[in-house]
Amino acid sequence: MRSKIGLIAVSLLLVSLLPMRASATEPFAKVGTFSLQFLKIGPSARATGMGGAFTALANDASATYWNPAGMVEITKTAVRLEHTFWPADIDLDYATAVFTLPFVPGAWGVSARALSMDPQKERTIFLPEGTGREFDAGDMSFGLSYAQYFTDKFSAGGTVHFIHSGLAEKSVNTYAVDFGLIYRIGFRGMRLGMMIQSLGGKVNYDDRESKLPTLFKVGLAVAAYQRGAHSLETVGEFSHPSDNVERINLGGEYSFNQFFYLRGGYNVDYDEHGAAAGFGLRIDTTQSSDLSFDYSWVELGFLEETHRVSLGFQY
Repeated sequence: MRSKIGLIAVSLLLVSLLPMRASATEPFAKVGTFSLQFLKIGPSARATGMGGAFTALANDASATYWNPAGMVEITKTAVRLEHTFWPADIDLDYATAVFTLPFVPGAWGVSARALSMDPQKERTIFLPEGTGREFDAGDMSFGLSYAQYFTDKFSAGGTVHFIHSGLAEKSVNTYAVDFGLIYRIGFRGMRLGMMIQSLGGKVNYDDRESKLPTLFKVGLAVAAYQRGAHSLETVGEFSHPSDNVERINLGGEYSFNQFFYLRGGYNVDYDEHGAAAGFGLRIDTTQSSDLSFDYSWVELGFLEETHRVSLGFQY
């Protein structure tokens, strides 16, 4: 009975995604018409090194961003610190922790992220070289996540975000909700993942309301190879952003003895994103704890490239 509930939930979500295909025939992609674009910048070096196709895999602490349904597979307390070197000297920092509570079923997570940049020169039409004054701009969010198994194969999870955005003397606050599912098919480690991201409020900077960039994703992960110390995980993902055209993400992760990792991927139908690559190291610090380091490089076309580094600890 419980497995049927999982299958029904997955089927309903797949059906709900069908109208997205029809909406792709709209005359324009709505680029630049939605606010808080920092919500779409993936924070994890591991995930982005695999082309950002992480919805179905999401099995580390960064699941609080990629798919909270994956938090149920973390049986210890896990912490990750992520840093993204974005173009134009913009930085994105993400910190997250996943844990369990005594006598409370399921997994919990907390997360915080901040987009920051150096102070900018104030310029006007009459003083294009600057007025001598500077202003600050940046975004931040704080999230609370929860996930639980509903059957031995099906899990669901969600995150509630409080979001703050500031530009010079103006600031706005809003909220957003993420909701994800993972269904473990049981054949060759196949997993089906689905995610609705940044669903929620609006912001108003200048008496005109702007929506958040909601993202719908469905992905598949397959344990393509496993022999001795060697394993290969392949992932694929389809996404439909509310402010752009439909996209595809492809990637893979090779593991040697769960110690050294090589990753690669490609972002299809993106304006700038293209090839991606990365590597990772995992070291057992004690019998019950480990330390991990990950790095990724992503091609950004005219914007050149971006780099991410991650540090994780599990105990």
